[in-house]
Amino acid sequence: MSRHGIFSLTIAAVLSVSTLAACGSHISLAEPTPVSGPVTDRAAFEGFIATRPGPFEFRRIYPDVVLVLPQDMATRELRHDNSRYFARLDSEGRIVGGDFR
Repeated sequence: MSRHGIFSLTIAAVLSVSTLAACGSHISLAEPTPVSGPVTDRAAFEGFIATRPGPFEFRRIYPDVVLVLPQDMATRELRHDNSRYFARLDSEGRIVGGDFR
């Protein structure tokens, strides 16, 4: 690659980072912290579900919430504390939604 090509790529990278910073975008590479107890912050929970976690990731981040997958059997008890989540999965087995029951 010529010096002109490398210079152009460097300028493009700097402009991209500047644009993200100017827009107030925040990119976080940090792992989510596990949340103990039932779900109380629904916005944070929905944000987590939007990342399409797998069952292992869900159980690691929300260890106290019972995850019920489509193939699982569950009792018919009704919980009002967001401690049992019935998940909907995509074709790859990732959680794409669901509801508390």
